[in-house]
Amino acid sequence: MKEPRPRPTFRHERACMAQGARFICGVDEVGRGPLAGPVTAAAVILPRKGIPRGLDDSKKLSPAKRRQLAEQIKDCADWSIAHASVEEIGQLNIHYASHLAMRRAVAGLRQRPCMALVDGKRLPWGLDCPAEAIVRGDAACLSIAAASIIAKVERDRIMSDLAQQFPGYGWEQNMGYPTETHRRALAEKGATPFHRMGFPAIHKILCPDPSLNL
Repeated sequence: MKEPRPRPTFRHERACMAQGARFICGVDEVGRGPLAGPVTAAAVILPRKGIPRGLDDSKKLSPAKRRQLAEQIKDCADWSIAHASVEEIGQLNIHYASHLAMRRAVAGLRQRPCMALVDGKRLPWGLDCPAEAIVRGDAACLSIAAASIIAKVERDRIMSDLAQQFPGYGWEQNMGYPTETHRRALAEKGATPFHRMGFPAIHKILCPDPSLNL
Protein backbone atom coordinates (compact mmCIF):
# COMPACT_ATOMS: atom_id res chain seq x y z
CA MET A 1 0.00 0.00 0.00
CA LYS A 2 1.30 3.43 -0.94
CA GLU A 3 2.23 5.53 2.07
CA PRO A 4 0.31 8.80 2.45
CA ARG A 5 2.15 11.90 1.26
CA PRO A 6 3.64 13.95 4.11
CA ARG A 7 1.78 17.21 4.73
CA PRO A 8 3.06 20.53 6.05
CA THR A 9 3.29 20.84 9.82
CA PHE A 10 3.93 23.53 12.43
CA ARG A 11 7.21 21.88 13.45
CA HIS A 12 9.50 24.57 12.06
CA GLU A 13 7.47 27.34 13.66
CA ARG A 14 7.48 25.58 17.03
CA ALA A 15 11.25 25.18 16.86
CA CYS A 16 11.59 28.93 16.33
CA MET A 17 9.20 29.64 19.20
CA ALA A 18 11.23 27.38 21.46
CA GLN A 19 14.19 29.68 20.80
CA GLY A 20 12.19 32.75 21.78
CA ALA A 21 10.80 33.92 18.43
CA ARG A 22 7.24 35.19 18.80
CA PHE A 23 6.26 36.17 15.27
CA ILE A 24 7.35 33.72 12.54
CA CYS A 25 6.44 34.33 8.93
CA GLY A 26 6.45 31.93 6.03
CA VAL A 27 7.58 33.31 2.67
CA ASP A 28 7.10 31.91 -0.83
CA GLU A 29 6.91 33.13 -4.40
CA VAL A 30 5.12 32.06 -7.55
CA GLY A 31 5.78 32.88 -11.17
CA ARG A 32 9.45 32.22 -11.84
CA GLY A 33 8.81 30.04 -14.88
CA PRO A 34 6.17 31.91 -16.92
CA LEU A 35 7.01 33.85 -20.05
CA ALA A 36 4.71 36.70 -19.03
CA GLY A 37 3.48 38.57 -16.00
CA PRO A 38 4.99 39.55 -12.66
CA VAL A 39 6.59 37.33 -10.08
CA THR A 40 4.49 37.38 -6.91
CA ALA A 41 5.50 36.68 -3.32
CA ALA A 42 3.63 36.43 -0.06
CA ALA A 43 4.52 36.45 3.62
CA VAL A 44 2.20 35.00 6.27
CA ILE A 45 2.31 34.97 10.06
CA LEU A 46 -0.15 32.28 11.13
CA PRO A 47 -1.85 32.37 14.53
CA ARG A 48 -0.89 29.73 17.04
CA LYS A 49 -4.48 28.53 17.17
CA GLY A 50 -7.23 28.49 14.56
CA ILE A 51 -5.00 27.66 11.59
CA PRO A 52 -7.18 26.73 8.58
CA ARG A 53 -7.39 23.01 7.97
CA GLY A 54 -6.10 21.61 4.69
CA LEU A 55 -3.13 23.92 4.15
CA ASP A 56 -0.74 22.38 1.65
CA ASP A 57 1.68 23.18 -1.13
CA SER A 58 -0.42 25.30 -3.49
CA LYS A 59 0.57 23.07 -6.43
CA LYS A 60 -1.21 20.15 -4.73
CA LEU A 61 -4.54 21.98 -4.43
CA SER A 62 -7.31 22.64 -6.92
CA PRO A 63 -7.96 26.28 -7.90
CA ALA A 64 -11.24 26.25 -5.97
CA LYS A 65 -9.58 24.89 -2.84
CA ARG A 66 -6.77 27.45 -3.12
CA ARG A 67 -9.28 30.29 -3.31
CA GLN A 68 -11.20 28.95 -0.33
CA LEU A 69 -8.07 28.59 1.78
CA ALA A 70 -6.74 31.98 0.69
CA GLU A 71 -9.82 33.67 2.16
CA GLN A 72 -9.46 31.70 5.39
CA ILE A 73 -5.78 32.59 5.65
CA LYS A 74 -6.49 36.28 5.14
CA ASP A 75 -9.21 36.17 7.81
CA CYS A 76 -6.97 34.73 10.53
CA ALA A 77 -3.37 35.71 9.74
CA ASP A 78 -1.09 38.68 9.27
CA TRP A 79 -0.31 38.55 5.56
CA SER A 80 1.27 40.57 2.80
CA ILE A 81 1.51 40.13 -0.97
CA ALA A 82 4.06 41.88 -3.18
CA HIS A 83 5.32 41.72 -6.75
CA ALA A 84 8.29 42.36 -8.97
CA SER A 85 7.19 43.71 -12.33
CA VAL A 86 8.09 42.52 -15.79
CA GLU A 87 10.39 45.54 -16.07
CA GLU A 88 12.15 44.63 -12.83
CA ILE A 89 12.51 41.02 -13.98
CA GLY A 90 14.22 42.33 -17.10
CA GLN A 91 16.51 44.61 -15.14
CA LEU A 92 17.47 42.21 -12.36
CA ASN A 93 16.85 38.69 -13.78
CA ILE A 94 14.16 36.37 -12.44
CA HIS A 95 16.20 35.13 -9.49
CA TYR A 96 16.85 38.55 -8.00
CA ALA A 97 13.39 39.80 -8.94
CA SER A 98 11.88 36.89 -6.99
CA HIS A 99 13.97 37.86 -3.98
CA LEU A 100 12.88 41.48 -4.36
CA ALA A 101 9.22 40.44 -4.28
CA MET A 102 9.87 38.30 -1.19
CA ARG A 103 11.61 41.17 0.58
CA ARG A 104 8.71 43.49 -0.22
CA ALA A 105 6.21 40.94 1.07
CA VAL A 106 8.00 40.61 4.41
CA ALA A 107 8.29 44.39 4.71
CA GLY A 108 4.54 44.69 4.12
CA LEU A 109 3.51 42.69 7.18
CA ARG A 110 1.79 44.64 9.95
CA GLN A 111 3.94 42.92 12.57
CA ARG A 112 7.68 42.80 12.08
CA PRO A 113 8.61 39.09 12.18
CA CYS A 114 11.22 37.67 14.53
CA MET A 115 12.05 34.96 11.99
CA ALA A 116 11.29 34.31 8.33
CA LEU A 117 11.00 30.76 7.00
CA VAL A 118 11.66 30.99 3.27
CA ASP A 119 10.94 28.39 0.61
CA GLY A 120 14.00 27.45 -1.44
CA LYS A 121 17.74 27.01 -1.17
CA ARG A 122 18.82 30.62 -0.86
CA LEU A 123 17.62 33.52 1.24
CA PRO A 124 16.59 36.86 -0.26
CA TRP A 125 19.09 39.61 0.39
CA GLY A 126 18.11 42.51 2.60
CA LEU A 127 15.52 40.85 4.83
CA ASP A 128 14.94 42.89 7.97
CA CYS A 129 14.90 39.84 10.26
CA PRO A 130 16.71 36.52 10.76
CA ALA A 131 15.71 33.89 8.22
CA GLU A 132 16.02 30.22 7.37
CA ALA A 133 15.80 28.70 3.89
CA ILE A 134 13.82 25.46 3.68
CA VAL A 135 14.00 23.36 0.52
CA ARG A 136 10.47 22.32 -0.50
CA GLY A 137 9.26 24.42 2.37
CA ASP A 138 5.78 24.75 0.89
CA ALA A 139 5.36 21.00 1.38
CA ALA A 140 6.88 20.93 4.88
CA CYS A 141 5.99 24.14 6.71
CA LEU A 142 2.45 25.43 7.30
CA SER A 143 3.41 29.10 7.21
CA ILE A 144 5.20 28.69 3.88
CA ALA A 145 2.30 26.64 2.51
CA ALA A 146 -0.07 29.46 3.47
CA ALA A 147 2.18 31.98 1.70
CA SER A 148 2.31 29.79 -1.40
CA ILE A 149 -1.49 29.65 -1.53
CA ILE A 150 -2.23 33.36 -1.29
CA ALA A 151 0.61 34.22 -3.69
CA LYS A 152 -0.70 31.73 -6.26
CA VAL A 153 -4.30 32.94 -5.97
CA GLU A 154 -3.27 36.58 -6.37
CA ARG A 155 -1.01 35.97 -9.35
CA ASP A 156 -3.66 33.83 -11.05
CA ARG A 157 -6.12 36.71 -10.61
CA ILE A 158 -3.67 39.15 -12.19
CA MET A 159 -3.05 36.88 -15.17
CA SER A 160 -6.78 36.29 -15.66
CA ASP A 161 -7.31 40.06 -15.73
CA LEU A 162 -4.46 40.50 -18.21
CA ALA A 163 -5.98 37.77 -20.38
CA GLN A 164 -8.98 40.02 -20.98
CA GLN A 165 -6.71 42.83 -22.13
CA PHE A 166 -4.60 40.53 -24.31
CA PRO A 167 -6.84 37.68 -25.51
CA GLY A 168 -5.53 34.71 -27.42
CA TYR A 169 -2.53 33.81 -25.26
CA GLY A 170 -4.56 31.64 -22.91
CA TRP A 171 -3.32 33.40 -19.79
CA GLU A 172 -6.60 32.75 -18.01
CA GLN A 173 -5.63 29.06 -18.07
CA ASN A 174 -1.85 28.86 -18.43
CA MET A 175 -1.08 31.89 -16.23
CA GLY A 176 1.74 32.88 -18.57
CA TYR A 177 3.51 29.52 -18.55
CA PRO A 178 4.85 28.29 -21.92
CA THR A 179 2.01 25.99 -22.95
CA GLU A 180 1.46 25.11 -26.60
CA THR A 181 -1.38 27.65 -26.81
CA HIS A 182 0.80 30.39 -25.39
CA ARG A 183 3.79 29.60 -27.60
CA ARG A 184 1.65 29.47 -30.73
CA ALA A 185 -0.01 32.79 -29.94
CA LEU A 186 3.36 34.37 -29.22
CA ALA A 187 4.66 33.21 -32.60
CA GLU A 188 1.55 34.40 -34.45
CA LYS A 189 0.63 37.60 -32.57
CA GLY A 190 3.99 38.70 -31.20
CA ALA A 191 4.88 39.82 -27.70
CA THR A 192 2.86 42.05 -25.38
CA PRO A 193 4.19 44.61 -22.88
CA PHE A 194 3.80 41.91 -20.23
CA HIS A 195 6.09 39.35 -21.85
CA ARG A 196 9.51 38.83 -20.30
CA MET A 197 11.62 39.78 -23.26
CA GLY A 198 14.85 38.85 -21.50
CA PHE A 199 13.86 35.18 -21.40
CA PRO A 200 15.69 33.13 -24.07
CA ALA A 201 12.57 31.01 -24.65
CA ILE A 202 10.75 34.05 -26.02
CA HIS A 203 13.53 34.83 -28.49
CA LYS A 204 13.51 31.22 -29.67
CA ILE A 205 9.80 31.53 -30.42
CA LEU A 206 9.98 34.96 -32.04
CA CYS A 207 13.22 34.22 -33.92
CA PRO A 208 13.17 30.50 -34.77
CA ASP A 209 16.27 30.87 -36.96
CA PRO A 210 19.16 30.24 -34.51
CA SER A 211 21.31 32.77 -36.35
CA LEU A 212 18.77 35.47 -35.44
CA ASN A 213 18.48 34.63 -31.75
CA LEU A 214 19.73 37.28 -29.36
